[in-house]
Amino acid sequence: MFSQFDDKGKLFTNVVAKRPVRVRIQVTSHLILGTVHIRPENRLKDEINQPEPFLAVTDAQIINDKGEVVYNNKFCAVNRSQILWMSPEDEEK
Repeated sequence: MFSQFDDKGKLFTNVVAKRPVRVRIQVTSHLILGTVHIRPENRLKDEINQPEPFLAVTDAQIINDKGEVVYNNKFCAVNRSQILWMSPEDEEK
């Protein structure tokens, strides 16, 4: 990744472009509706298979088994090992 320093030694890096994808994520006890940001050259599957233990989800709604929203968060970190399935909302029928 390209970076540069200013006169005072502050480090600047390029912004990594990502595209937002609205998703449904089923974890062991809740359903999460939110947005996952992926690099333009990647698929949603590629983002799931990253080595980091947590997946960043923005504008997240956590829904219990009764269909009730129990949390609304601007940001949620989901443990990848707890994900049972994930699907993009734009492909739902």
